[in-house]
Amino acid sequence: MLYKRIRELREDKDLSQQKMGEILSCSQRVYSNYERGELDIPTEILIKLAAFHNVSTDYLLNRTDEKN
Repeated sequence: MLYKRIRELREDKDLSQQKMGEILSCSQRVYSNYERGELDIPTEILIKLAAFHNVSTDYLLNRTDEKN
C-alpha cells in the first residue's frame, strides 16, 4: 500500500523526510519506507501522524476523503 497522503501532507508543510523522522523518532530511511508503502505504518506512528497533520487515521489510510 502506498501512503500517498502522508507524503502530500508532509510536502504541504515543506517538511523533509528527515524532519518527519525526527518528529516521529525514526530514521529518514524508515519514514521513506512508510511513504512508499514498503513498511506498514505501526498503529502508534499512524496516530502520531494523524495528530501532527490534524487529520483522521481513515484519511491517511485512504478510507475517506474527509480530513477529520
